Formats: sequence, C-alpha cells, structure tokens
Amino acid sequence: MTEATWERRHVLSLADFTAAELETVTQTAVSFRDVLSRRTRKVPALQGLVVTNMFFEPSTRTRSSFELAAKRLSADVLNFAPGTSSLTKGETILDTAKTYLAMGTNLMVIRHQDAGVPQTIADEMDRLQSGVGVLNGGDGLHAHPSQALLDLFTLALSLNPDQPTSQALAGLKIAIVGDILHSRVARSNLWALTACGADVHLAAPPTLLPPGFAEAFMRQSPLPIHRQVVQHSRLAPALENADFVMTLRLQKERMTQHRLPSLREYHAEFGLTRNRLNACEPNVKLLHPGPTNRGVEISSDLMDDPALSLISEQVTNGVAVRMALLYLMGVGKGE
Repeated sequence: MTEATWERRHVLSLADFTAAELETVTQTAVSFRDVLSRRTRKVPALQGLVVTNMFFEPSTRTRSSFELAAKRLSADVLNFAPGTSSLTKGETILDTAKTYLAMGTNLMVIRHQDAGVPQTIADEMDRLQSGVGVLNGGDGLHAHPSQALLDLFTLALSLNPDQPTSQALAGLKIAIVGDILHSRVARSNLWALTACGADVHLAAPPTLLPPGFAEAFMRQSPLPIHRQVVQHSRLAPALENADFVMTLRLQKERMTQHRLPSLREYHAEFGLTRNRLNACEPNVKLLHPGPTNRGVEISSDLMDDPALSLISEQVTNGVAVRMALLYLMGVGKGE
C-alpha cells in the first residue's frame, strides 16, 4: 500500500486540493487497481468500519461504484433509499444522518440535488465530534470530487500505464465541451486539472457557458496558484491541438429554462464527430462522465471506438479511485 500523508477528514470539493494531494489519491488508486486485477479482489483495509451511502437523487455509476469500493475494502455497507425512508414521514436530513451515526457509521457518502447538503452534514458531524468522514458524491451544481479524481486517474493511466502520475498532465491541452453551466463534474475537473498544470479549454454555446464564466470561477480559487483556463463559444478553437477531450452530458434535469433550440442543432455545432477530431493531436483520447446521450454530445462510433474512447476505463477506474478515497479517509478509524 502506498504510504502517503493525508489529513482530510472530509472530501467535499477539490477547490483547495494541492497537486501533492491529487498525486496521493492517484498513487493510492494505483495500489488498489492492482488489487482489483487479482483473483481475490478484496483486502481487509476497512474491516469493521461502516460506510453509508446516502443518495437523495438517482445514480447508477457513482452509487454502485462506492458500494463496490467499500465492499472490496471489507467495510460494512448501508444504503439509504429516500423513497422508503423516514424522510417521507417528515424526518429531516440531519436527523437521518444522525440516525446512521447512532448505528455506528464511520464514513458517509452524500449525494443530493441541492448544493451544500454534504457540507451541512459534515459540519454537523464535526459539531458532534463524531469523527465521521463525509465524502461528497455530487451536490447540485457545486461539486463531484470523486468523478474528477477518477477522470484525473484515467488521464494519468492513458499517458503512462506503467507509472501513472498526475504530474504528467502539466502543459497538456484538455478540452471540456458541453453543458458546463450546469455541470458539477466540469467544476471539479477545472480545480483538479488546473492544479496539475493542465491547460484547460472550455467550449459551449453562450447559453451553457456565459461570457466571463472561466474568469469568475477561477477567482474563487482558495489556493494562490496559477490556473490556465480559456473559454470559447465555438468548438473548433477548443479542439485545436487538444491532447484530451471531455464531453459532458446535457443536464436537462437541471435546466430551468430552454437554453437550446434543439438537440439536433446542438450536435451540429458542438457534438463530437470523427471529422472534428482531426483538429486534435493525433493520439487524442475522449472522456465522458456518463450517462451519455448518444448522437447528441458524441457520435456512437466514437463512443464505441477503443482506440479513441476512455469511457469504459473511466467506469472501471472509478472503483479503484473510490477505494483510495475511502481508504485515505477511513484508515485508523477502526483502531
């Protein structure tokens, strides 16, 4: 197991993650990726600990990935289902969290449609001096740390499968295309990629990427580091000489107004196709956090092309990265 310094009780955002901390997650994930390639894909690292998945909105990849990660670490897992919980009887979210605390929960993974809910629960756990760690599984338009970390790990593996390191992203051009305005994945990736020294280019229609978005977002950085971000209202300049391209799902469930004339028009202007990738570097690779709207954000032939697409690898790598996060947050709690 990788020996690394880790002092975070909670993982709520990547805004204040240093390059060293991102590398710690990457190298810890390398160790667990090796575990997942064995015949016996389980280690007793968190044996005796309880991980509670509290997902207040639908999820397939993130919830299943966290559940599998916890079980691979030998933790006991509790899964919260809002539709059959006491929330339907009027119980508050904080009281629900404290109920799981009373059951002996050590780590909570929180996903909620409203920004700030994981932070509120983490603050309450700290006020109670419970020692419980809270991991943000995605909150509103705010953050999705584990997704950005698995994206970072996937990029590092693509660059050097034998010795992946987040430091290898320094100086590379990475394009993020799509519904950036409504994407917590884009926000978390912006923090992670720029902290590693990548040159990030954003591209979307002005309705999904308002003028000045990048500058306003970067001004929120709590760390005094240079972050290189450029935004475009056209796709071509973002793709020019790009080393990687990440396309985002249109967040239709988060849109409060009709911001696009039609999905067909969006694909015509910003959908990724084989011809458009000719502007990128010859060895360009594609990512998508899923779920994917085929034929809208990306053409099906690209999505299914193993020479170009890293989408399946993202899902696979998600388990190793979430094992790394749970391990780093949970180690020592069972003593």
